[in-house]
Amino acid sequence: METPAASGKAPDSVRRSRFAALVPLSLVFLGAAFVTRLVLLGRSLHLVRPNAGLLLKIFGVGFIYDCVTLVYAAALAVFILILIPERIYRSRGFYPVHLLLLFGAIFVVVFSSFAEYIFFDEYGTRFNFIAVDYLVYTTEVVKNIWESYPLTVLLSAVFGLSSLAFIPVWRSAASARRSHTPFLRRVRQGAVFVLLPLLPLVLVDQSYSRVSSNMYANELAANGIYNLFAAFRNNEIDYESLYATWDNGDVFTKLRGMLKETDSEFVSGDIFDISRDVREQGQEKRLNVVTIIVESLSAEYLGVFGNRKGLTPNLDALAGQGLLFTHLYATGTRTDRGLEAITLSVPPTPGRSIVKRRGNEGLFSWGSVMRGKGYDTVFMYGGYGYFDNMNYFFSHNGYRTIDRKDIAPSDIHFENAWGVCDEDLFAKALREFDIAYRGHRPFFAEIMTTSNHRPYTYPEGRIDIPSHSGRDGAVKYTDYAIGKFIDDARKEPWFRDTVFVIVADHCANSAGKTALPVKKYEIPLIVFSPAHIQPARVDRLASQIDVAPTVLDLLNFSYADRFFGRDILHAPPQQERAFIGTYQKLGYIRDNTLVILEPRKDVGFYRFDRQTGSMERTAPDREMEEEAISYYEGESYLFRQRTGPTGGYADAGTGKRL
Repeated sequence: METPAASGKAPDSVRRSRFAALVPLSLVFLGAAFVTRLVLLGRSLHLVRPNAGLLLKIFGVGFIYDCVTLVYAAALAVFILILIPERIYRSRGFYPVHLLLLFGAIFVVVFSSFAEYIFFDEYGTRFNFIAVDYLVYTTEVVKNIWESYPLTVLLSAVFGLSSLAFIPVWRSAASARRSHTPFLRRVRQGAVFVLLPLLPLVLVDQSYSRVSSNMYANELAANGIYNLFAAFRNNEIDYESLYATWDNGDVFTKLRGMLKETDSEFVSGDIFDISRDVREQGQEKRLNVVTIIVESLSAEYLGVFGNRKGLTPNLDALAGQGLLFTHLYATGTRTDRGLEAITLSVPPTPGRSIVKRRGNEGLFSWGSVMRGKGYDTVFMYGGYGYFDNMNYFFSHNGYRTIDRKDIAPSDIHFENAWGVCDEDLFAKALREFDIAYRGHRPFFAEIMTTSNHRPYTYPEGRIDIPSHSGRDGAVKYTDYAIGKFIDDARKEPWFRDTVFVIVADHCANSAGKTALPVKKYEIPLIVFSPAHIQPARVDRLASQIDVAPTVLDLLNFSYADRFFGRDILHAPPQQERAFIGTYQKLGYIRDNTLVILEPRKDVGFYRFDRQTGSMERTAPDREMEEEAISYYEGESYLFRQRTGPTGGYADAGTGKRL
C-alpha cells in the first residue's frame, strides 16, 4: 500500500494547496517509523536472529502498518483542513497556530519513537494494552519515568530532532499559505484522504503482523501507534465471538466435573450452577491470614529456586520454615491480573481484567468468604488505590481499603512514583492488625507491595546495594522489608495464630520468543505459620487461582464455594493444571503441554521444557482443548450472566447471596 505522501511526491494540485505540508510531514512519520523499527531490531537482534526472508517480512509488513497508521492520521488532518474557512486559514492569527500544530505533530511522532524504545526495553513489545492503561494513570507513570530516566536529556533530544524535521514542513506550510483553495476544490483534493481509511479498516488488523513464530519478530513488524489504538479499542474482548467455543451444555458438564472435589458437593442439579458446599471434618482454625502480594517477584530471583546472588535471604529462610510451592504460575503479566486471580480465584479473562471491568461489584471473593466468617478484611496498597481501579474493586467486594492517603506523613520515611516504601506499608499493617486484635476480631489482609518496581528506589542503608541501581537491589530491599515485617510480627501476641502467605502478582518480565513463554510465568508461593504448618516443599503444578482454596483448606473452613481454583495439596495429580495469558492469548497448562486459545478461534498446542523454557509445536490434544475451552468459556458465560463466581458474594456461613 503506497500513499502519495509515502512515494515522496504529490500531485501538483496538492503541492500548491493547504494540504502541502502533509507531504513532508508524512515523510517524517514514515522515516521515524523505519528508524524505530531498525533500532528495535538492533536491540533484539540476538533474540530474533533474522534471515533475509524474515527481514523482508518485518520491514515489508511493517511498512504497510506504517502507511495504514499514516492514512488514519492524515484523514483526520485533511478533514479539519477542509472545514477551516479561507478567511481563517489565510489570516495572520491562524498562521502561528498552524505552525505550532505542525510542530506539535512532529514532536509527538519523534517522542513516540523514544517512548517505544523505553517501552520495548521494559516489556519486550511495541505499545499495547499496558500503554493504554498507563495513559489513564498519568501521574504515576510520568513520575516513574522522571525518576527512572534522564528525562531532561531525552526531551532535549526529542526537541532538537523535531526542530530539524520541522524545517521542510515549515517551508511547505509557508508556501501553501499563499494559495487560494475554495471549499469545493478542497473537498475534491481531500476526498481521497478522508475516504482512504475505509480500505484498511475493512482489510487490515493486527493479525498481519504475525510474520514468524518468533514473537519479537512479530512485534517488530507492527506499528506501535497502530497497536496502541487497536489495544484501546479491544480492551474488553467478547470471548464467545472471538475464541474457540463449545456447546454451553457440554462446557458446563465438563467444567463441573473438573471442579468437583472430594470434600464438596454441588448445591443443585442445574448444570450451569457451579456453586458447591465445602464441608470439612473437625474444628475450623480461626487463624489470622496475611497475604503479601509482592510486585514483580519472579521465582528466578529466590535462592530456593537456584539464584546464587543472595538477593532473598529472608524469603529463603521463610521457605525453609513453611510450605514452599515450587511449580506455581502467575495468570498474567500485570498487577491487576494477579489481584484478579488471587482474590476471585478465576482464570484470566481476555481484554481487561475483572478488577477494571464495569459491573465488577459484589463478586464471590476470598474476602467475602473471610468476612462471612467474622474477619476484619482489608486490602492495603502503598500507592494511591485509584490506580488499576483497586480501591473501587476491593471496597465493593468484601474489603475495606487502605492506601497512600491513609498513611500519616510522619509515618512515611521514603516514597517514590508508585507509593511509600514497603517498610512503611508493613508498619501501617502492623498497626492495623493490633487494632483488630485488641477488638477481639480475627483479621484477613491482602497487602500489595510497590518497591520492586522501576525506578527501583528505596531507603539507603538497608541493604548492600545502592538505591536506584536496578532490579536486583529492589528485590533485595523487598526481601529485607518482608524479613523485618515478620521479625516485628513475632513480637506481637497475635503472631502465633497467624498464617502468612507470600506470593507474587506476576513475574518481572514475561516477554519471550514464543506467544506465552511458560517459564517466564513461574512465581513463588510460601505459606508460613510455624505453630500450625509443618515445613515442606510442594512441587505440584498449580495456579494463582488455587491460592485461596488452598489456604481455606489449611484453615479447615467449610464454606459456600464458587471458586474456579482448587486445593493444591489434595487435588488428584491428574487434575493438576495452570493458567497463563496476555490480554488476547489464553493459556492452559497440563503436564508439559500448553494450549493457547487466540482470537479468530485459533488453537495452538506446544510442548515445553520446564527447566530450559524451550517450546515447540506439538500435535493437537482434543481432551486438553475441551478442558481449556470449558474453563475460559464457562467463566465468560458466568460473568456475562452475573451468576456463579460473579453473581454476588455469598455469606460463607449461610450460603445466602448478599
